[in-house]
Amino acid sequence: MATIFSKIIKGEIPCYKIAEDENFFAFLDINPLAKGHTLVVPKQETDYLFHLEDDLLAGLTVFAKKVALAIEKTISCQRIGVAVLGLEVPHAHIHLVPLQTEADISFSKPKLKLTKEEMEAIAEKIRQQL
Repeated sequence: MATIFSKIIKGEIPCYKIAEDENFFAFLDINPLAKGHTLVVPKQETDYLFHLEDDLLAGLTVFAKKVALAIEKTISCQRIGVAVLGLEVPHAHIHLVPLQTEADISFSKPKLKLTKEEMEAIAEKIRQQL
């Protein structure tokens, strides 16, 4: 059965897309910890990040780096935090979260409530930096 991320990649569910190539896809998290919080996923549906073939895992990391550098140019932050949890959606993914402090990447804190217009503007600004 297709995951929600596979449906997003196929365009069956709308998203705020940041970047895409033949193997990977990046889009804003709709329940962000911070403005610019982005998910990076392989197009190949794999439940667990470390079950990816080595070349695909390496490619995902390089793709995530490009996206992270674009986020960093767009969102004022100290760093881009990286988290791999993988329990909430059975599709390998990496969270890229703009950080001011380590507490900014706590998934137990309340999520931001951003408007569609705010999300679209953030996505556009990040895409311009790629």
